[in-house]
Amino acid sequence: MTVLMIGGSGSGKSACAEEYLLALSAGKKKYYLAAMQAYDEESRARIERHRKMRAGKDFITIEQPVRIQDAALYMEAGEKTALLECVSNLTANEMFAGGGRRTKEAVTEAVVNGIARLGEKLTHFVIVSNNVFEDGVVYDEATTAYICAMGRINQRLAAMADEVVEVVAGIPIMIKDGSDRR
Repeated sequence: MTVLMIGGSGSGKSACAEEYLLALSAGKKKYYLAAMQAYDEESRARIERHRKMRAGKDFITIEQPVRIQDAALYMEAGEKTALLECVSNLTANEMFAGGGRRTKEAVTEAVVNGIARLGEKLTHFVIVSNNVFEDGVVYDEATTAYICAMGRINQRLAAMADEVVEVVAGIPIMIKDGSDRR
């Protein structure tokens, strides 16, 4: 089963995603796929906070900032579950890697196809993503391209997912359940 867990910044989506995966993963290997790269003190602090959140939960962490499908190379055989934290970091890494900028179309395809390929190897997959269209601010061209790619990626992941859960103020709200055929 694939679950897309989406919400705004600070919504509690990461904690909800971890609990969701823990409930699905009884007796299976649990992988935490970390896409965030530490560029500054703020990002290092966020990474450390997430490490503390998952301490004692028996996650095997794989740091995979690009080419998310390659995370499968580091996983053991057999039934396994994974939590991807998070699509917005993965998308930024794919778009701006190496100091250049890939097109929103190329990034959308790379991220969605990579997630789909990885998902084929998992029993359960919980994917965390940010809702990026809520602030109404006009941005520069590069940021606008990133936001557009995120919107397209979220739409395609929602279509692929068995369940879509939006987290608002720490409360998970089912948007699409396994019986939906949207």
